[in-house]
Amino acid sequence: MDASQKKRSAAEAALQFIEPGTVLGVGTGSTVNFLIDMLPDVRDRIEAVVSSSKASTLLLREQGFDVKTLNEVGGDIDIYIDGADECNKHLQLIKGGGGALSREKVLAAAARRFVCIVDDSKLVGMLGEFPLPIEVLPMAQQLVSRRLMKMRGHPIWREGFVTDNGNHILDVEDLPISNPVEMEARINRIPGVVTVGIFAHRPADILLIAGDNGVREMRV
Repeated sequence: MDASQKKRSAAEAALQFIEPGTVLGVGTGSTVNFLIDMLPDVRDRIEAVVSSSKASTLLLREQGFDVKTLNEVGGDIDIYIDGADECNKHLQLIKGGGGALSREKVLAAAARRFVCIVDDSKLVGMLGEFPLPIEVLPMAQQLVSRRLMKMRGHPIWREGFVTDNGNHILDVEDLPISNPVEMEARINRIPGVVTVGIFAHRPADILLIAGDNGVREMRV
């Protein structure tokens, strides 16, 4: 089974968690795009849908959904479904390869249940092999970069990319993340950081991992 088939399988497995009357949060990325293609099949179960990015909003509207803001649905959603760039056995994640990490983190925090859909290549022993995305205010890019270098990371500005919030992304290489909860808090304290792509204070509730033998479910 190739990577595309695995992503499709993981997305399909997530549909079972969409119950009648659901206020659904939808993430961003290649795996989520498969989910969006399938959502019309369960349209009758979805009361409202909220999106984490302009890209996903466009795809949802193409499928005929009226996308609401988080404020319009009262600040809470029943289930948030999104992918990840890396995940560990504790269901802690690295996200932000697509640049939507801040809005993704907001929706994860607002969700009663967070379901993460990945292929088996994303499961790792320790987070940090995938460059860690950090959204920063443009004026603070150099300040944040220097602080990250003191932490032995190697920040690289994602040139030519601006987030939906008008900010920049630093992708930090060679930063071992042995304690994701502590590292998330430490980076978030740097002035100018909007948010960091470590999802450890609010990890996934359910991890659906697609492999050659089907989709397995992990919970903490």
